[in-house]
Amino acid sequence: MPRQTILLTGGAGFIGSHVGDRLRARGDRVVVLDDFNDYYDPAIKRANVAAHAGDPDYRIVEGDLSDPVTLARLPDEPFDAVIHLAARAGVRPSVADPALYARVNVTGTVMLLEWARTRGVRRFVMASSSSVYGKSAVVPFSEDDRADQPISPYAASKRATELHAAAFHHLYGTRVACLRFFTVFGPRQRPDLAIASFIRRIDRGEPIPVYGDGGTARDYTYVDDTLQGVLAALEWTAAPEPRFGCFNLGNCRTVTLSRMIETIEEALGRKAVRRVLPEQPGDVPITWADLTRARAALGYDPQVPFEEGIARQVAWYRDAGRP
Repeated sequence: MPRQTILLTGGAGFIGSHVGDRLRARGDRVVVLDDFNDYYDPAIKRANVAAHAGDPDYRIVEGDLSDPVTLARLPDEPFDAVIHLAARAGVRPSVADPALYARVNVTGTVMLLEWARTRGVRRFVMASSSSVYGKSAVVPFSEDDRADQPISPYAASKRATELHAAAFHHLYGTRVACLRFFTVFGPRQRPDLAIASFIRRIDRGEPIPVYGDGGTARDYTYVDDTLQGVLAALEWTAAPEPRFGCFNLGNCRTVTLSRMIETIEEALGRKAVRRVLPEQPGDVPITWADLTRARAALGYDPQVPFEEGIARQVAWYRDAGRP
């Protein structure tokens, strides 16, 4: 496609910074909106985007997405599309502060949808989550499955953003792709997430918390595969007719918590010290993506096996000096 101008929210975070890199590498102009909040060290996020310092086609606007003043400060110029990755993340913290998650994730997304509508931006790609499926007994998870029984405020907030986006599509013709991410990992992963935290702790000889018996399973997705899906969804929204779709972006393979720890041990060449704890409220026993729809509509085709992805993340951790 020709050069585009993209508003990228959450563009200093883990997935967002990789998306920004890819967009600039192919020649697109990027405006990043990020509040650099202290959910984890803001210096990490600034390091994620440091390579673009001085690039006239990569601009950063700092501010809270749910604040109208922030949206008013965005450049007054044509945008081709929005890639909305900004969110308050984390299942367990959402249990402690559900109102914050409703404000940032739900209100912030609605305000951004309305900003896009008033600015004439018809293409909207947004991050959702596999958590919307709740404790589904049917696996793998299909986009046609019910997603009306979330078990955490975070999951409820992500499902709410999908429903609001569907309403904007119906009323205003916004072309929307909702991407249900499945446990993305790789270089720059948030330091609070299990894989990054375990790599750091095992390497230092510190105990790692293991919630439950290690039998919970996740569909871990390497970040390069997720990026493939994000960019494919961006192209999908370029069709002339109004479109709305939810798409699973996973790896279509489950890995237990115990096997995840063993794989990290193998990559580091060190054994973990495990501290077994009770299962946590809001955690689901399994995530597993049915990729039928994403393959057919987006051409999505994950390539990186879990073990190779862990080896790559460990190599990056050793080279970068941070998880």
